[in-house]
Amino acid sequence: MAGAARRGGPGPRPLLWLVLLGVAAASLVGAQVTSETKEVPENKPADIPCSAYRSSWSNPRIEWKFQKGSSLVLFYYGGELTEPYKNRVQFSPTTIHFNTVTREDTGKYICEVVGDGSHIAKSEVNLIVQVPPSKPVAHVPTSATIGSKAVLRCTETDGSPPPTFRWYKDSMLMPANPKTSLTFRNSSYTLDPVTGELIFEPLSGFDTGDYYCEAMNNVGSPQKSDVIHMEASEVNVGGIVAAVVVLLMVLALVAFGIWFAYSRGFFSKRKE
Repeated sequence: MAGAARRGGPGPRPLLWLVLLGVAAASLVGAQVTSETKEVPENKPADIPCSAYRSSWSNPRIEWKFQKGSSLVLFYYGGELTEPYKNRVQFSPTTIHFNTVTREDTGKYICEVVGDGSHIAKSEVNLIVQVPPSKPVAHVPTSATIGSKAVLRCTETDGSPPPTFRWYKDSMLMPANPKTSLTFRNSSYTLDPVTGELIFEPLSGFDTGDYYCEAMNNVGSPQKSDVIHMEASEVNVGGIVAAVVVLLMVLALVAFGIWFAYSRGFFSKRKE
């Protein structure tokens, strides 16, 4: 019987933790909350303070949670660190210490302290693990029609905090507003440094050139993409007209051939 009880014991623990998370969240409504942001380079140690801790409180209960996006997990509960933090983190009432941090540790660390009676305090630390940007990818059409809309994109997936972007044409930095530059005043474009989009609307002949983008986040060196040539060209109206004329001539020749064959009785002879 004891063995059966031991085997069944771990089963409800995840459910119990969810219940405890919900109860704790409800009890902390109205509690004093402090918040701060901390940036630490990747693979370096980091200390996350618990500003909510009060040394004057007797036998406070301390809990840590880690939030990343919509995910919320218990970090320190019941007097012990949870997996996978046991071998990476040291706990003290005022601080949790990471031996080293990785980009996966970026997120919000929530310290909740419950003292005797109704004493409740909560502190949050937004940890940003600094990661330099990798080489970005420039998405540039190799050809586009003058007068149309052309969209160029720059993407990068590793940088933390997320990088901002700059664009270069023929090795010259493109300003956010082309009308402020003698070099680019004949172009009509918008440039979003956050999304990395460069939109020409309308595209002009002046926009032909070699383009590349650059990603930077003040961590490490800015990274540049490969250079891609974009050719802005007029619609070939003469070529289109010539193609239509040739097509009409071919159709006329086919029609004449069919008429000529009928007039000579070729199709009637084949039927006999």
